[in-house]
Amino acid sequence: MHTLLFLDPGHFHAALTLRVPQARAADELFVYAHEGAELRDFLALVERFNRRAPNPTRWRPVVTTADDPLGRLVAERRGDVVVLAGRNGGKAASMRRLHEAGFHVLADKPWLVEPADLEHVRASLEGWPLAAEIMTGRHDAAAGLVKRLVGAPALFGAFRDVGLAIEQESVHHLEKLVDGAPLRRPWWYFDVRVQGSGPVDIPTHVVDQAQWLVDSDGAAPVLVSARVWPTRVPTAAFRRITGEAGFPRELEPFVEGDTLSYRCNAELVYRIGRVTASAATRWDLAPSPGGADASRSVAHGTRADVRLEQSARTDHRRRVFLEPRVDAAGVVRALRDTVKAWQEELPGLDVVPAGADTFEVTVPPPLDGGHETHFARVLDEFLRIVDERRWPAALAARTRTKYALLAEAAARTSGV
Repeated sequence: MHTLLFLDPGHFHAALTLRVPQARAADELFVYAHEGAELRDFLALVERFNRRAPNPTRWRPVVTTADDPLGRLVAERRGDVVVLAGRNGGKAASMRRLHEAGFHVLADKPWLVEPADLEHVRASLEGWPLAAEIMTGRHDAAAGLVKRLVGAPALFGAFRDVGLAIEQESVHHLEKLVDGAPLRRPWWYFDVRVQGSGPVDIPTHVVDQAQWLVDSDGAAPVLVSARVWPTRVPTAAFRRITGEAGFPRELEPFVEGDTLSYRCNAELVYRIGRVTASAATRWDLAPSPGGADASRSVAHGTRADVRLEQSARTDHRRRVFLEPRVDAAGVVRALRDTVKAWQEELPGLDVVPAGADTFEVTVPPPLDGGHETHFARVLDEFLRIVDERRWPAALAARTRTKYALLAEAAARTSGV
């Protein structure tokens, strides 16, 4: 049985790890934080989980507020696993200190805000105790289905070696709902020195997905190009999102008149072995009425393209499509046979036409409860690895090479 420690939980991802009961962890958990709205928001969300019906949780947070929460946590040592999801600036150094003090660390992305953080990232991944990312994509049913389809040569073939073999796009929104309630972001979320700029924020997740798809025997990704551009945030929108009366003094370098220039968007092109990939990530202020975050990922194969999309065109659901490039009849026949063979493990999968030369592989709702459910699965997987004392060397190597790529992208776009 593990005892969980939460250090300055300033991001809602920290609370989402507690969304369901956790058999591997004690109900009593310890929170070390600065006093303020971020701590109160974390505790309020945990309490909502406790009061929820059905399947309520029974978390009992014990809170210590201090000017040096990290120092108190290390000195008092009231648990063995630290969950870290908050300010990204300084996170890499905090992780290294926790790692060297003997704590297992499960930390939200990105670990790196500036290129100098890479040294701390590498040190935290050197060996036991375990340090790992809160990386939810591999627990998503649709993403897992894409991985399976790409790994079936009769369907996908191999990644094409001319042009882009993987194209990834995502659009997130600064105003959003979490657990059905409006999300309040702390003001520092808009400070790229704290949150991280476009090349190191969402691309942390996107590049991880590409590494998973390629699975190229540990080949390190190599950066081809990188660019960044800002989202303009008016004062009124900033007030709605943060609850602040206006822009704090710390953000003055990024403010022109009544608008904040938030350098949160990026486009990267990189290679993993022989596979060339692109990642374009963007933040908009708010979704259109009835809208939501959107994403599109296409893996281009020699026999077929596999597309995962969530947008207005898919009714804002994550849906998987396959488009034959050659021998359409043979690819579709292999697709139906393959999906049939997966029924025991993935009951309810089906293949349906979705337009000219396009087929959808439908994922029944019981196979996936949605994005917010994935964080608790990440925590459970992390604790299971700790219990089994399985040092995931391949995961550590992949994480190191990913952050080396992002550090180079941050360096290339610094001051642009």
